[in-house]
Amino acid sequence: MSGTSAALKPPADAVAPVRHPDAPAPGELLGAHYGQCFGCGEGQVHGLHLEARAGEGVQITAEFTVRPAHQGAPGLAHGGVLATALDETLGSLNWLLRTIAVTGRLETDFVRPVPVGTVLYLEAEVVAVAGRKIYSTATGRIGGPEGPVAVRADALFIEVKVDHFIDNGRPEEIRAAMDDPDQIRRTRAFEVNP
Repeated sequence: MSGTSAALKPPADAVAPVRHPDAPAPGELLGAHYGQCFGCGEGQVHGLHLEARAGEGVQITAEFTVRPAHQGAPGLAHGGVLATALDETLGSLNWLLRTIAVTGRLETDFVRPVPVGTVLYLEAEVVAVAGRKIYSTATGRIGGPEGPVAVRADALFIEVKVDHFIDNGRPEEIRAAMDDPDQIRRTRAFEVNP
């Protein structure tokens, strides 16, 4: 991405990311990390319902269809919705690292308009890790992996402990997530929120 700020460039001592041995297999659908997540949750009527799949290494692909509720200008996706799709996709990468992390910085380039009814195809990868900092990049294309580039982003995620959510979230949602008997859903509920 041109013009990326210095804060999103990995330092010289950064290391290559390592896929966790228990990460989902390549091609596996990741599913929603939390039912009420605007990006991927099935409980959000006007949400993106973004579907992400594990890729090779520390990469994922994702898709969502721009619906009328996602408009900014007549017939076109709202830029904030597109930034949300990029953030959700980039955040989902942390599931491959099995790291709880939050968005520290997200820089987005809007290359071309995305019409309502379009499937936005996203590809993302972790490029480096430096301590608690995770550096990632993503590209969104119109219609599929060979389509024209519509959006790009670089991001910095910061590893946190689950206490970050417990101390800052609404108690009733935190309690419900912590009490979920499904251990994977319980863990994933806290993986990518800010």
